[in-house]
Amino acid sequence: MSSPVLRAASVQFQHRAGDKAYNLGRIAAFSAEAAQARIQLIVFPEMCISGYWHVPKLGDAALHALAEAMDGPSISALVALAREHGLAIGAGLVERAPDGRLFNTYAIAMPDGQVHAHRKLHAFEHPLIHSGERYTVFDTPWGVRAAILICWDNNLVENVRACALLGAQLLIAPHQTGGTDSRSPHAMKPIPLATWQRRAVDPAAIEAQFLGPNGRAWLLRWLPARAHDNGLFLIFSNGVGQDEDEVRTGNAMILDPYGRILAETWAAADAMVTAELDFGLVPMSSGQRWLRGRRPELYAILATARGDELDARAARFSAQPTGGIVGMKFP
Repeated sequence: MSSPVLRAASVQFQHRAGDKAYNLGRIAAFSAEAAQARIQLIVFPEMCISGYWHVPKLGDAALHALAEAMDGPSISALVALAREHGLAIGAGLVERAPDGRLFNTYAIAMPDGQVHAHRKLHAFEHPLIHSGERYTVFDTPWGVRAAILICWDNNLVENVRACALLGAQLLIAPHQTGGTDSRSPHAMKPIPLATWQRRAVDPAAIEAQFLGPNGRAWLLRWLPARAHDNGLFLIFSNGVGQDEDEVRTGNAMILDPYGRILAETWAAADAMVTAELDFGLVPMSSGQRWLRGRRPELYAILATARGDELDARAARFSAQPTGGIVGMKFP
């Protein structure tokens, strides 16, 4: 029996804060372009429908007004686009759950109208946004088992390994990252807003930032390892351009189970990259062989609290004076 081959696309685009009509319009335009290219799955960034970095500044009422139920107009629009074009479409928003809680959620609308949704496990965007409590791994009509992890979820190696152990062969990894003010001395640092704003007259300057340690060079420290060590394909989607006081670096990328880059861009603009994913590479990949070589009897320590665990908000922002959270109280 031949192995599945999936035509996939990853998109980077600059959303507008709170402007769902504009953001859904960009999703619709890229989806139509993908359909023309016979793409079967297109992946858009984290919270690209609702907007992202303005959310920490919103009051409680404004955040509730921005949030939507999973049967609300935005997800209904995704489902309609998926049906129209016959492809699966993934995009993120602020979800209002039936019990009233809010989540940073990523939805995959399938061509048959089914929706798979993941709630970010390590949410930090606002005190009212809760963290999810389960992994999201599901079978697809292409004969491939897929998982979703949102942004910071991917930084914790245990999460990707758990998805692989649940059978994932494909990891959908939407982000809003790059150019953030990391506390770690050798991690990302802010990109001057003027560098983005002058991209038309000085393209070399913004390209250097997108390729350098605040963008691609940082991603390549860890992103290929997630794919390689777990023997799965990985689709990385990201915002691009100015997002409040930060500059997202795009770098939309598709990687194979050996951590090799199949397609990528470092354009300082909205862009899409595509690749054919041959899942015949998965069974004998290094990561899959290592999974079969595990010794679970040794790993109780992985589920044992060390004693210094922090909520995602505290872990990301403690001792960090910048990044749009100044003056806000977090639990």
